[in-house]
Amino acid sequence: MAERRQVLLVEDDETIARAVRDRLAAEGFEVRVAGDGEAALAEYGRAEPELVILDRLLPGLDGLEVCRRMQAARPVPVLMLTALGEETDVLVGLGVGADDYLTKPFSMRELVARIHALLRRVERATQLAAEDTVIRVGEVEIDTAARRVFVRGTEAQLTRTEFDLLRRLAERPGQVFERDRLLSDVWGFSEAAATRTVDSHVRALRRKLGSDVVRTVHGVGYALVRR
Repeated sequence: MAERRQVLLVEDDETIARAVRDRLAAEGFEVRVAGDGEAALAEYGRAEPELVILDRLLPGLDGLEVCRRMQAARPVPVLMLTALGEETDVLVGLGVGADDYLTKPFSMRELVARIHALLRRVERATQLAAEDTVIRVGEVEIDTAARRVFVRGTEAQLTRTEFDLLRRLAERPGQVFERDRLLSDVWGFSEAAATRTVDSHVRALRRKLGSDVVRTVHGVGYALVRR
């Protein structure tokens, strides 16, 4: 029997935690649950999960601080749950190391799809890391093997998802990618309601790499600017 993949769920709402735990267990995951930030960090150190589902608002240490400490200790894919709809809140979450986010209320079907897609991206990134390739587009240099990005010689700290999105755009500089295609290529799924996810990550890239690195083609999608 294949070993069950381990997920850490950090959620203080017992009803939500129970529903998510039961659904993921039915999907074949081993789920550990923590109800606050301190318990989450302790469980994270003991269990070393493959993925963390992390509520943005927690008693004590909030989800942002928990995510920051987890990534500093050992990088891990993080799917952040948030009841906050403001774009700034999403960008802050992405900035501290979250790879993706899901706004409450959410469907279990979408949650499971996001988890599987995120784990596939991690596996694909490991495979691509074996390809010793450096991509240069203008002042941006992408070391695909080391998964490092430099702008005018200074390293930019990107999350896993930001790196994967940038790499996809850099494979064809100047080409316009539709949002649906980016969702499919980078996130591994395509749902019209999720295109805002792409917009949030593009804003994060601009904040870290420069506002003129990614061009918006209104009503269509995005392109990496070729200089």
